[in-house]
Amino acid sequence: MTYDVAAITASDAFKTAQTTLRDQHDLFVSEIIELTEIPAPPFMEERRSLAYEQKFLALGLEEVHRDEIGNVLGIRRGRGNGQMICVAAHLDTVFPEGTDCTVRREGTKLFAPGVGDDTRGLAAVLAFIRALDAAGIETEQDLLFVGNVGEEGKGDLRGMRHLFTKGKYRDQIAGFFTVDGLRLEEVTTTAIGSYRYRVAFDGPGGHSLAAFGTVNPAYALGTLLTGMAGWEVPESPRTSYCASVVGGGTSVNAIPEQIWIEVDLRSESQSELDRLDGLFHGLIAEATAAENARASTVHGEIVARIERIGNRPAGATPHDSRIVQAAFAALPLFGFEKSTGSSSTDANIAMSLGIPAIRLGSGGDGGRAHSLDEWIDVEIEESLRGLNAGLATILGTVGVATDAA
Repeated sequence: MTYDVAAITASDAFKTAQTTLRDQHDLFVSEIIELTEIPAPPFMEERRSLAYEQKFLALGLEEVHRDEIGNVLGIRRGRGNGQMICVAAHLDTVFPEGTDCTVRREGTKLFAPGVGDDTRGLAAVLAFIRALDAAGIETEQDLLFVGNVGEEGKGDLRGMRHLFTKGKYRDQIAGFFTVDGLRLEEVTTTAIGSYRYRVAFDGPGGHSLAAFGTVNPAYALGTLLTGMAGWEVPESPRTSYCASVVGGGTSVNAIPEQIWIEVDLRSESQSELDRLDGLFHGLIAEATAAENARASTVHGEIVARIERIGNRPAGATPHDSRIVQAAFAALPLFGFEKSTGSSSTDANIAMSLGIPAIRLGSGGDGGRAHSLDEWIDVEIEESLRGLNAGLATILGTVGVATDAA
């Protein structure tokens, strides 16, 4: 067996896999288009899940099924030497129901919502499986392939959370790849954690003139926002906060009975995230008390209701782990500069549990992710460069059998 990436990529079997990726590149592109045009809004991934399940079945993976939460799973057996290595891409997009997902092609560029994030990743996973099979590559560890739900927004990594805490193979996964994004120059080895909240300030309300002097939820919110604006957070570990969505009130001449806000807190460090979380809760209590002390509570007090709507744990994968070393060895072989970075992806869950995990791009170029004019470039040479580097990284992690047994 070998985990030596240089030896793996120099082998006749890997060269056959490369030839297969080239010969089937048109199929790869057609599957990007096919899957993109199946809408997969948050919490509504079922149609795309069903289509992806059929593709796993057609490829001959074992134990193909959709789990309780909607993830699509299938196993490509190796020698079973050790635990499984999981390779995943997410099924969902950020776009709401009713979004036109029709792909427009201009030369080698494809334009459509979600075409790159993460539909190209889904198609790359299928291309990897076909290349492995065509080359007859036997891996040391089994490969678990997953099309998962719930990566975007309020999906809150629910697919990965289920896979690693309640899933059938939760105790068998020793390493994890999420194929997400495009360019391979930066490998994500640090998970940016986040807490997301919806905070509602409730009060008695009243007429803007007749009830003037009554406590006002809007002023409590204003105190909260003013306090947040004064926070200082470190540049390293990278940490941020954002007051993002605001709503409430009924009329311009009425004291609102409720004002609400959604807030995002983020950090590369779990301890720093928890510190910020403590500041946030303390400031809510202070803002509520200040408004109740400032104005009349004869008809009722201001009450704050806090709902956590997102919880993405922070974590990191050591750079001396096999999965990172495999990426470091593979990327230069295909002309990529090796570098690492941080982001919030499906890899967060594995990293937070101490399971070596990275985010790896699917190749090619693109832009405008999370917008209606999102695009990718499927020019064959740059596309293949990314696919080859990704496959080499996976094989350097899972190991390749080198004897005839």
